Amino acid sequence: MQATETIEYKTQGTCSKFIRISISDNKIVDSEIIGGCNGNLKGIQKLIHGMDIDEVIERLNGICCGDKPTSCPDQIARCLMAYKNSKQNVKV
Repeated sequence: MQATETIEYKTQGTCSKFIRISISDNKIVDSEIIGGCNGNLKGIQKLIHGMDIDEVIERLNGICCGDKPTSCPDQIARCLMAYKNSKQNVKV
């Protein structure tokens, strides 16, 4: 089993302000979203728990909130994409 990594992400363009996600073996093991619609975000946190990060990205990427070009779910996908990009850019 891989060690758990925790990533932090400052959101942009949403009511939520900050995302913290813990990942182990490419799966979400914990998440916290600060700000935003409390009940909806608690539901999203429960739904993504245990999911593979690629599946979360696929399902949440591009979701808009009203007339905004992003949403809290989209920001979760962007957080995970930033994490994946940082892992790919690490030189071994």
